Amino acid sequence: MRISRCSMVLVIGLLAVVGLWGCNQETPIEKTKAAAASGSAATQAAGQAVVGAIQTPMDQARQAESTLEQSAEQAAAEIKESTK
Repeated sequence: MRISRCSMVLVIGLLAVVGLWGCNQETPIEKTKAAAASGSAATQAAGQAVVGAIQTPMDQARQAESTLEQSAEQAAAEIKESTK
């Protein structure tokens, strides 16, 4: 009888250790979420790089447009003054 109690305690202890070890592992869903989160960060970084690459030329185009508008206004004012 003593051997069976010792065996029972050993089995229960072993099951407890295996159960605790199993609780610390990630489930497949958690692994997928973690991979998606890291992939999302990489996607956002790539998106910011694309936006930065497009934004600089657009800013330069806006500045050129502003300069052309000012030149056109000055030319129109000079023509208006010369016709008076």
